[in-house]
This record gives sequence, structure tokens and C-alpha cells, in this order.
Amino acid sequence: MPVSFKSQWNAVRERFRTATSVVAAPWRRFQTRWPRFSRWVFRFGMAGFIGIGLLFLLYFSVSLTVPTVKELKAVQTQVASDIYSADSVLLGRYFKQYRTVVPYEDLPQHVIDALVATEDARFFQHKGVDYIAWGRVLFRTVLQGDKSGGGGSTISQQLAKNLLPRREFRFFALIINKLREVVIARRLERAYEKEGILSLYLNTVPFPENVYGIDVAARRFFSKPASALLPEESALLIGTLRATTHYNPAKFPDRAIERRNVVLGQMLKNEYLDQARYDTLVAVPLQLQYNPIMRNEGVAPYFREFVRQEVERLLKDRLKPNGEAYDLDTDGLKIYTTLHTGMQRIAEEAVEEHMKAMQKTFDEHWRGSTMPWSDMNTIRMSMRNSLRYTRLKSQGLSEEQIEAVFREKVTMTIFSWDGPKEVEMSPLDSVRYHLGMLQVGFLAVEPYTGYIRAWVGGINYDYFQFDHVRARRQAGSVFKPVVYMAAMQAGVPPCEQIPNQLRVYHEYAKGDWAIKDWRRDDPEPNFRPDGTDMDDWIPQNSDGIYGGSYSMEGALTNSVNTISVSLIMRLGVQAVLGMAGNLGITGTLPAEPSIALGSAEVSLLEMIQPFTVFASEGRHVPPVFITRIEDYKGEVLADFANTQPRQAISSEQAAMMTKMLQSVAIYGTASRIRWRYGHHDIPLAGKTGTSQNHADGWFIGYTPKIVAGVWVGGDSPLVRFRNFENGQGAASALPVWAFFMQRLKKDPAFAQWQGGEFQPLSPEINRQLNCAFRIPSEEELLADSLARDSLLLLDELLLDELPDGGR
Repeated sequence: MPVSFKSQWNAVRERFRTATSVVAAPWRRFQTRWPRFSRWVFRFGMAGFIGIGLLFLLYFSVSLTVPTVKELKAVQTQVASDIYSADSVLLGRYFKQYRTVVPYEDLPQHVIDALVATEDARFFQHKGVDYIAWGRVLFRTVLQGDKSGGGGSTISQQLAKNLLPRREFRFFALIINKLREVVIARRLERAYEKEGILSLYLNTVPFPENVYGIDVAARRFFSKPASALLPEESALLIGTLRATTHYNPAKFPDRAIERRNVVLGQMLKNEYLDQARYDTLVAVPLQLQYNPIMRNEGVAPYFREFVRQEVERLLKDRLKPNGEAYDLDTDGLKIYTTLHTGMQRIAEEAVEEHMKAMQKTFDEHWRGSTMPWSDMNTIRMSMRNSLRYTRLKSQGLSEEQIEAVFREKVTMTIFSWDGPKEVEMSPLDSVRYHLGMLQVGFLAVEPYTGYIRAWVGGINYDYFQFDHVRARRQAGSVFKPVVYMAAMQAGVPPCEQIPNQLRVYHEYAKGDWAIKDWRRDDPEPNFRPDGTDMDDWIPQNSDGIYGGSYSMEGALTNSVNTISVSLIMRLGVQAVLGMAGNLGITGTLPAEPSIALGSAEVSLLEMIQPFTVFASEGRHVPPVFITRIEDYKGEVLADFANTQPRQAISSEQAAMMTKMLQSVAIYGTASRIRWRYGHHDIPLAGKTGTSQNHADGWFIGYTPKIVAGVWVGGDSPLVRFRNFENGQGAASALPVWAFFMQRLKKDPAFAQWQGGEFQPLSPEINRQLNCAFRIPSEEELLADSLARDSLLLLDELLLDELPDGGR
């Protein structure tokens, strides 16, 4: 060791001895005089020294686990994302904690005064921690037991707790959390000006009923923004911060008034009010304008939930500038959609008008009969899909325990078309009751843009969250236009007469279907014990009538099953599947010929796509729900307004299909839309559909400017009518479309979707379609001829019996 350093070290040691000797001498005299007491003093002193050392060590350790000043500067208040309609109406908000942000300059001064006077009178003097307040708490609250002295937490410390909630620790949780708040509070004071801390606090602090931020609280309890609050209103809201439930003004107005006056008293004490102003304000009665804001209230809840999922999908791989993923519930996004609130309103009205009457008919239809969906297996399946079951299962209850809970009667609110009903009923019975409700899906789309204008996913979102616009159900005959378009694409002449024959088809190998030939061997026969060949398929017409032949237009108009099957057998299943995909049906369909009769399950959202192609001269535009997404600063994150169309089929083919579907609405299965509902004054085309056992009713129709589709059925296919008269799509689904169109065509507010004409047919297309819908068979012609001859003979005999030969 160098000499110079050694000499310096010795000098330091000497000075240390000199300094300690000054303390040591009195300490030795103290030890001599009070030996036992000195030992206790020494022990407590060492314990205190070690304790302070450990506290500083803990403080240092905690400081490493909390955000830095730089990170705190980047803190963004959690803000609900807003979703807007095409006509600039706020449809709703997505949030975990519903709040909006108010800049400091927009906050009334009396809000700031009330907060500081009540929560932290020395806010503008300290640097995040008020040691004087700590001393007050220690003296008055701990030593004197006086709890009226208040707490020692500053606004900065409370903000720290709001931004970074307390954590659970195994040991010393309270001390560690308090130290965390102290560290964060001090760093917040370095990151923000005092005004910034007040603004951040007022925009994040929880108020009664789990609303967050002063602006939302002002709108909840006074139906006004925070900037418009009066002094007595500000005092009331600030007063609730001490105990948000206890001082909830909507539930406990007397307590809220008392607490408000305490806040006004603090403002007087801290000279924010003079005596005259204080006396005036404490005499003002409570004047609430209560306006609760709920997540699911508002327009088009099914659509809003779908948009939520779409936005999360679209932004999944997109990151914010700080590298974090976007959070729809907290990042204050603005989502602009294509939905039109006026059209949504009339869609919901049409749904209610028809479904209310339909449910009454359905209940009368089954009254006194055993309902097929009431068996315990079906009820248990629905029970397991309920939120109540999921919650009980998450609590660790067994199946037997859960079923016991479901069998106990409780007071609950159930859905009815006359309004919510409060009843005493077991959850199991409520599952059975709600399962018997007919459901609906409705969708309205602009054909040329793909814009979704109305979306109704069920009869009531509060009770039935399952969205039937997206549910996959058997399509029935509404799928047949896809088959006919595939036939036109393959060159089948529209006027070719196709025999209406009852045929037996046989699957000789997987996917190898043909008209059954009794001379052909089946390499893998599949027989039941009763001799039924399981590989046979005998498609039948709903009216049971066969014979003669149909043109394509005639067969589609009358929804003749045998013709659709004949076409798919001729084209091949893959040709039809390819056309379905080309027309916008993107879901997986079975490679079976029965899809020609709509055996495949598709959603209304998919099934409406081919009809938009027919209505838009053969162009397909994928459905557009969102036009753009902006961040909270107004910067565009995604833009979908100008989606380019794709020519899926020729305009001539689209015009031919529209002409055929117009015949369906004039002469065929959808003709009641004209003679019963009065839509003979507008050009319209469409197709009905009914699935097996009448479980699903469909109607998709269009005018030159709007396409709308309807599905009606039960949550379970067992929930159905027993007869075709009520269960067919023309009776169950078509009326919703008709009621919707009645409102749409007469209201001037919907002028842009009224009027117009379908694409005119060229002379050549008119020539191709100029043929008989149906040609009777020779047997029918002979029978008709014999019938005519018999009638003429009878007429002559009757005339001969009259006087003078009937002259």
C-alpha cells in the first residue's frame, strides 16, 4: 500500500476516534450510573438503527419495482372506446372502467378547490408526501384516538394507488404498499406539474356506482359534463370520494347532502368560499338528474358486440408507438361503422311487430301438448350453456350440486313480449321457458357498397346474447339460387325443360352419387336389419306432386326440389360449392348433393351474400361493418371505406337471376309479400327457405337499393312448428321483411334507399327467358283432355234435357 494513502487512512481513523470519544465519555458515565437502564437503551437504539436501515433498504428495493419518472410521463388515462353509426350517432362504448378525459383547463375552478380543500389542503406546498399530515395522523389518530383528523395520504399518493393498485404480498403488505405509493407519488411530482396531477387524478378516481372520472360522474348524477357543474354539485361529487357507496346520492341523498356540506365547510375554512357564499350553497337542496350509463344499453347491441370482436381481430397485430398492443377497453379508440340508426330502428320495430304475434301463435300451437325440447337432455344441454352454470362450475361445484342449485326456486326476472316479468321460478324452469322462445336474425345490406345498415341478432340482448345473424343453421330452399346460378354458368339453357321426376339416388362410393341402377353392383352395401338401403336418397317435393317438366325460372318460382337435385347431379357437387364460394359463402359446406335442398348450415351473414351479388349486377363486395378506426388523437389506424368490388358473375347472369327471383315474389312461394303485405308497388325479388321439420324459416329479398335477410327459428332445432303452414319461411320469416319494407318505403328519411329499377333485360335475355314455366306430362295432357271431353258431353246432356234444347 502506498505510504501516502496509509498516512491518510491513519488520519481518518484518528479523527473518527476523536469524534466518538466525545460521545463515548458521556455514554460511559451513563452506563456507570444506570447500568440496567443503559442496556435497554442500547438495545432499543440498535433495534431502531437496524430498523431504519432495513426501512431504507426496503425503500430502495421498492423503488426498483415501480415505474420510472419517464414511464410515468407516458401514462395514459384509461379511456372508453366509442363506436359511431354512419349517421353520426354514438352507438355505445367499450370499457373496463367507463371514463372520459377532461383537460385541466376545462375543469371548473370550484372542482379543484373542493378537491384540494377536502383531500389535501397542503397540495401546492409539498412534493408528493405531506410529512406534517403524517405527524397529525400520528398524534391525533394514533395517540389520541381521534379519527376525525383524516388520513395522511396526499392527492399524489391517492393517484399512485389509482394508477397502480395495491398488490398482495406474503409479509408486510401494508408497509410495502405504502412505500410503493410514496415512491410513485414523489416520482409523479417530478413527472407532472401540479395541474397535471390534479387532472390525472380527477379523470381516474372512482365515484359511486363504479363510474370513473369526474366527467362520467357528472353525466351520471347531473346529466351534464364536468365543465358545466355548479359549485354545490362539485362539492357533492368530491364528497363521495371518502366512501363512494355510503355517500351515493342516488341511494342515500341525506348522507350525500351532509357530506357535501362538510366539503363546503372545508372550502370555507381554506378560504375558497366566503361566509355569504357558503351560507347560500349549504341551503341548496339536492337536485339530481340521474342518468345511468350501462354497457349494453343503446342501439344495436348484437352489432356492437360483433364490431368489438372485429376490431380486436383487426388490431391484433398492430402495436402502439410504445410497442404495446391496442386495448379496445382502455385506449379511447373511435370506431366509425356503416350502421344507420334509423334503419336499425325500423328493423327492430318490424322484428317486434311480427315476433310478438308469432310467439303467441307458437304458444297456442303447443298448448296442451308435450314439447319436444322439454326433455331433460335438451334442458341440461341448454343449462350447461348458461352463464349461471359457468359461474357455478368455476366455483368448483359438482354436476349434482349445480343441478340442485338449478332446481331451487328463486326470484328472478324473465323475458316476455309484454315487458320483463319478476317471477319465482327455478333456474332450470327458466332455461326451459326461455328455450321455448322463437328467435330471429335480421340483416340489411347495401348491395353496391356492402355496407351493413341494420343488424338484429335476436329478440332481446339482455336475455339472449347469442347472435343469430352469425349462427349457422340449415338454409333450406333459400340456397337454391346458388345451384341455379351454377347451372347458368355451366351453360344450362334457362328454358330447358327439366323433368319433375321422383327418383332414387344411390351413393356407390364416397361422393359417387348417381340415379340408382339396380343392375349396378355396390362395392360397400349398407343395409338396415329391415332391409332399408342406407345409401339410397329419395328427394321429394314439399307438395308431393310430380310429373311434367319445368324451366329453371318455373322450378325456382315454385321451389321444386326434384329439379334442384337434378341440376346438382348434372353439374357435380364441386361446381355448386365453387359457385357458393364465388358468391361470398365462405364457410365450409359438405360435399353432398343434398346441399341443393339447403341441408348445409350457413349463417344469415353468409347467405345474404349471393343476393347482394344478384342485386349489384354481378359484383361482390364483402360485407363492410367498419369504415375507419382512429386512435384517441384522431390518427387513422385503419380505413375500410373504399372496398373494391369483384365481378363474381356477369351482369347478364345477375339480371337473369333477378328476373327469376322476381317471379318467386309475384307467382311463387313469396307471393304473399305482394297480395298480403301490399308490396306490389315496388320492384322486388327474393327467395323463401324452410329447413327439415320446419325448424328454420328464411326469406332474403331485395329491391334495387337494399338487400335484407331474415331467419326465424328456435335456439334448438327442436323448437319448431309441427305444420308447414306456420313453419314455412313465407309465414315465419317473410313478414319481418315485409314490415321492415313498409316502414322503409314510406319514410322520407330513407329516400336514398327508395325507388330505382332493376337492371333492364336485353332483348336476347328476354328471348332466353321467354318460355313456359311448366309443361304438363303426356298423362296430364291426356287426363286434362278427357276431363274437358267429359265436361263437354255433360254440358250437351244437360242442354238436351232443357225445354226446346236449351234455346
